[in-house]
Amino acid sequence: MIEELLDKLLLQPLENEVVEFKEAKNRLDKDKLGQYFSALANEANLAGLEQSWLVIGVKDDKSISGTTLSDKEINEYKLEIGNHTSPRSSFSNVYRLKKEEKDVLMFEIPPASQGQPVSWKGHRYGREGESLVALSDTKYERIKSQVHINDWSEQIIEDATIEDLSKEAIDFARTQYAEKNPKHTDEIESWSDDVFLNKAKITIKGKITNTAILLLGNPESEHFITPATTKITWILKDKENVEKDHDHFFNPLIFAVKQVSAKIRNLKYRYIKSDTLFPDEVDQYDPYLIREALHNCIAHQDYTLGERITVVENEDGYLIFSNAGGFIPESVEEVVISDAPESKYRNPFLSNAMVNLNMIETIGSGIKRMYNIQRTKFFPLPEYDLSRNKVKVTFFGKIINLDYARKLAKAPKLSLNEIILLDKVAKQKPLSDEEAKDLKNKQLIEGRKPNYFISAKISQAIEQKANYTKNKGLNKQYYLDLILESIKQHKQLTRKDIDELLWEKLPDVYNNTQKKNKINNLIAELRKKRIIINKGSLSHPVWALINSVAK
Repeated sequence: MIEELLDKLLLQPLENEVVEFKEAKNRLDKDKLGQYFSALANEANLAGLEQSWLVIGVKDDKSISGTTLSDKEINEYKLEIGNHTSPRSSFSNVYRLKKEEKDVLMFEIPPASQGQPVSWKGHRYGREGESLVALSDTKYERIKSQVHINDWSEQIIEDATIEDLSKEAIDFARTQYAEKNPKHTDEIESWSDDVFLNKAKITIKGKITNTAILLLGNPESEHFITPATTKITWILKDKENVEKDHDHFFNPLIFAVKQVSAKIRNLKYRYIKSDTLFPDEVDQYDPYLIREALHNCIAHQDYTLGERITVVENEDGYLIFSNAGGFIPESVEEVVISDAPESKYRNPFLSNAMVNLNMIETIGSGIKRMYNIQRTKFFPLPEYDLSRNKVKVTFFGKIINLDYARKLAKAPKLSLNEIILLDKVAKQKPLSDEEAKDLKNKQLIEGRKPNYFISAKISQAIEQKANYTKNKGLNKQYYLDLILESIKQHKQLTRKDIDELLWEKLPDVYNNTQKKNKINNLIAELRKKRIIINKGSLSHPVWALINSVAK
């Protein structure tokens, strides 16, 4: 089947918006690969196709050149695409075929999700015939408008009536609506249920919507929205990630949130005291954080996929909330840092109803507040995973790195964006070149990619100079002088002697290989300057001073 597809593509007279051929005999430019991924994903969406193709090992004239790219290199490309696309994406499949006794690779690229143009390192790309170009404003708006046009939550269920809704849920919704609109409390009490549901924008002219079933429907009314489901599953796992307990919750979801929250064991967390730096005791998970995360899952779930919302509680001190469907804004960081809410949503009718019922705040502002809650407790910031067409967020209910938390607590005032990036450093997550450059320019981090660490600017402010020196390392001349002084004292040193002399003095952020390479470079510098000479063999070197040998 895939061989037939390749033959078909090769017979086309020209490349088009959803097919690109590259010779790439032994390497691919990662940045150019990301640009093509963005362009082909966006064009596949606009064309209504299930995939687009990047074919490697084929020249522009369609002759077969072959490629020597290894499976290891392919996996590296996949990781690179996943790390720098937004919403996070990667290749659906990579096929290796033999054509004219040469290897050809077919990279299958999924289309951009509805309403979500794919960007590469913050830039969106498209195609004009065979040319790679910036995604035009017209094409961008066509993709972004798909969400509004296809708002599943607004759809009317002709066979459903108000009898399919829970009276108890409607009454509670009235209370929530009145709390949101206190000036109209008396007026709200005079409304019939039909009028209230219309005013709260849960129904449309008395017609029952998918939103009404989700938020207020009787449990037995779920069949109206099949194959969608209202199920929320809570799972308890031990520290070894083995399931210990679980439970399921269904509509009306206006009650399910409280029921799921009650299952989560929100224990008290006691800090290790350090003068008056931390409070003695706090909740592991702020109640607002749990509630907001669940409401976000409900508001942004892609119900057309028929999947459930899951909440995993791990006894090791973290919660994972997961819902189906990609993350529509450009990135989580953009939502957190931006003062303006996102203009497009997957379920705008549902989201608006939840705002009216006081379930969520002004759309988009809740995520920023969750970040600030974790920040003020010196807990790790929320961690988002946007892969596999899901939104998965992890909240930590404890300090993972106490020393790092103390640094943030005592450091000069930092912006939320700076803390988000420093949080990546603490978690040993990769920084983009742009992020690292920004932090270095502000003197907040030092080190070389990928071994970044907090800079002297912060460390000195919190009296962590010794720790800074261990990470930064000492001046190169110090190491050279140490080698020379030791050779003078002992007449000669083996490589093992030099390793033992320097190993513990090298930066803590270096791994064993990096330490060996550093020592190699130091020895090589002294040898090239004709200061030391090898009196042993290549496999068992013995280093001595040249002047002493000459004598």
